[in-house]
Amino acid sequence: MDDTKSKISFKMFKEKAIEKFLLIMSLISISIVFIIFLYLILEGVPAFSTIGFFNFIFGTEWFFPTDTYGIMPLLIGSFYVTIIATVIAVILGIPSAIVLSEMMPPSIASIIKPIIEILNDIPSIVYGFIGMIILIPFMESSLSMVVGESYITAGIVLGIMALPTIVTISDDAIRSVPKDIKEGSLALGASHWETIKNIVIPSAISGIIASIILAMGRVLGETMAVMFLIGCIPRIPTPFYNIFQSGSTMTTGIVSEMGEAARGSLHYHSLVGIGVILLIIVTILNFVADYARIRVQKKFG
Repeated sequence: MDDTKSKISFKMFKEKAIEKFLLIMSLISISIVFIIFLYLILEGVPAFSTIGFFNFIFGTEWFFPTDTYGIMPLLIGSFYVTIIATVIAVILGIPSAIVLSEMMPPSIASIIKPIIEILNDIPSIVYGFIGMIILIPFMESSLSMVVGESYITAGIVLGIMALPTIVTISDDAIRSVPKDIKEGSLALGASHWETIKNIVIPSAISGIIASIILAMGRVLGETMAVMFLIGCIPRIPTPFYNIFQSGSTMTTGIVSEMGEAARGSLHYHSLVGIGVILLIIVTILNFVADYARIRVQKKFG
């Protein structure tokens, strides 16, 4: 009897210890994130107060020798590269996920999917280097570009980098659709493609949206590959829609100049301010993704 009580007491103690450990680890993780947020805000606010928040956001020139800091060229660069990469990754990735999960024999899919997942583990600097030695010369020769470093070049490579994220997550979402639903659709006379279009994709749409948002997040935060491919010139393209010009993004702007910025200077605070804006954009993107996912789930049940 005593042995039974002691075992029960030890089990309860072990469960409480695990709960407290998990709680402590969660609090540490939250604290680290909060400290990062607080640091960025405290170090970025001096730039906003000195330059003016709207001047900082909508300023069209970034030139640190004259303490001119407007991040519109960097915002435009990040926007163009993200849109190009996301469009490429979605156009190639979602059909690939559908083929992988619904049309390809399982024996072949079990070989192809791990290969795609391995592509996600390749360091970004390797992608950038490959793009520099292959894609840039190709763009210069085939499109008669004076300089191959451009928004489109960076977007193409980042689209390939984001492809495994969309394929793997979308594939998992599609596979999670219950077989009974698909079999019921086929039993009612729908073709395989009609079942995929009208049943499978709507049922898996929340996971597909999540894959797209995660891919966009990776593209927005990518630095090293972009530095090889975009030229790192903070300027607004002329004309505005010209994606074949060299430019810069928010992340490459930070990395390329942080080593030259004296701590406490306006230049330093402006670079941290870019990080604050990037953080705000990513946070808004996550909220929009959650809202879209909830709306889609309500619509399709």
